[in-house]
Amino acid sequence: MNRNVILTCAVTGAGDTAGKNPNVPVTPKQIADDCIEAARAGASVAHIHVRDPETGGISHSVDHFREVMQRVREADVDIVMNITAGGGGDWIPDAADPTRGGPGTDIQTPAERHEPVGALLPELCTLDCGSLNFGDMVYVNPADWLREHARLVQAAGVKPELECFDLGHVWFARQLQQEGLIDGDPLYQLCLGIPWGAEADPETMLAMRNKLPENANWAAFGIGRQQMPMVAQAMLLGGHARVGLEDNLYLKKGVLATNGGLVEKAGDIIESLGGRVMTPAETRAHLRLRDPNTGQTVEKAAGGEA
Repeated sequence: MNRNVILTCAVTGAGDTAGKNPNVPVTPKQIADDCIEAARAGASVAHIHVRDPETGGISHSVDHFREVMQRVREADVDIVMNITAGGGGDWIPDAADPTRGGPGTDIQTPAERHEPVGALLPELCTLDCGSLNFGDMVYVNPADWLREHARLVQAAGVKPELECFDLGHVWFARQLQQEGLIDGDPLYQLCLGIPWGAEADPETMLAMRNKLPENANWAAFGIGRQQMPMVAQAMLLGGHARVGLEDNLYLKKGVLATNGGLVEKAGDIIESLGGRVMTPAETRAHLRLRDPNTGQTVEKAAGGEA
């Protein structure tokens, strides 16, 4: 199999993982350093959340995102930046009054979720495509909120990565396209293994892939021990791949991972299957992303795949 693969590193996430692996970056400097480490290890894209530097918990601070972006852009590496826009959707009903959110609830409006993207204009941002029983909480994404959010991303000129945690999310993402809210060839991310969404196995990935529109670019990831098997499966099915400490804390059983180590291992898998990881410049051309230096859309070179 001779094909080029976009490899994303999701460097930190927002989950309660910093206490489980000391390599999970927390401060803006640590997160930026891990983006740089991932770039040097061969990643095409860095996907970022930010955290409260004091607690390691969830943060939506535009200033934290700005610091990460600035540090990465000033480094002697190149990597495509992908900012999460999926924060602020966590709902945990209060035990005494289930009409209200209890401890751990974190809800933002679409405009609030979009604020870092609109302010910083990364090349990519995530756009979640449905609600989900996400472990013991509900991840809340009403359809009208998602339409509003898609319009904001579209107006900013940032390419959305359509996050699909279940088959119905693929259906809704196609609906966004039909309504004219997604420009150009769409980019889908198949998010596998989150309880209680789509399972991380070949049958589920294939079923979701088969529901994608013909012009779609797509990637997939699995969490935990399914991370590397899903890299191989996505490669074999014609997709791109994602790894990183957001999704998995171990390089192998009993060995805590680093982001650079996960990128290197995924790159080895891709190469062993006959593929090659795209450079950031090739990724921008393949997805027709905006160049962060010029602000112009990068066009795919004539004559074939980037």
